[in-house]
Amino acid sequence: MILTVFLIASFLVPWPWNLALIALGAVGEVGEVVWGRRLARRKADTGTDAMVGRTVEVVDSCRPEGHVRLGGELWNAVCAAGADRGDSVTISAVHELTLEVVPLAPPQRRSSQRGDVVGARHDES
Repeated sequence: MILTVFLIASFLVPWPWNLALIALGAVGEVGEVVWGRRLARRKADTGTDAMVGRTVEVVDSCRPEGHVRLGGELWNAVCAAGADRGDSVTISAVHELTLEVVPLAPPQRRSSQRGDVVGARHDES
């Protein structure tokens, strides 16, 4: 396509420039082919491949069965460890129309003075 445009344009310009236009069109055509082949080789993440690893929110408590919201849709979910409504969980597997999820580990906050975990119990003997 690009080469055709440059070839037609080469008839409208004087001698040294028409050769440059044809060469520029050829380079553009090669670039377009290389870019198109690269796009064709990419693997599209769709279906279950795209779901595994995503973080979703629990809508109905999963103890062990419940529901999660994924992209505006409600999905059946199974969580062996259990998760309450509003918790964030990660999808670990997909079995037909049921998502297997695991709870996210709660982030531990560190105290700014001693480096202890806030809320951790210290056994004093």
